[in-house]
Amino acid sequence: MLKYGSPETGELRFKAFRSRVERRDEQWIDVELRFELEEGSALPDDVTDLTALVICTKKGDVFQVVPQDEGMDCEYQFTPSEKEQIIRYVEQELDVTALVKINQTHG
Repeated sequence: MLKYGSPETGELRFKAFRSRVERRDEQWIDVELRFELEEGSALPDDVTDLTALVICTKKGDVFQVVPQDEGMDCEYQFTPSEKEQIIRYVEQELDVTALVKINQTHG
């Protein structure tokens, strides 16, 4: 992770993801991701509860990946490698548009 204004970086490697998918409006779909980190990969000391808000288009394409701590935007950003891991998971493992439809019929 990259902290704004700091030259230091760390690289998180994700072992597993848990997701929650919700349609925000007619244009955007929000995917909240929780992580299990690989051994040897550690969060920065000042991050308590890291999640990612992945904002997708209504077709399921990833538009933005935002790190959050305790459900709020934080002073970190994901590295290109971390974003790549997250985007790969969303694009390959989740059918975002199908999950939204399931949530709408069961919600």
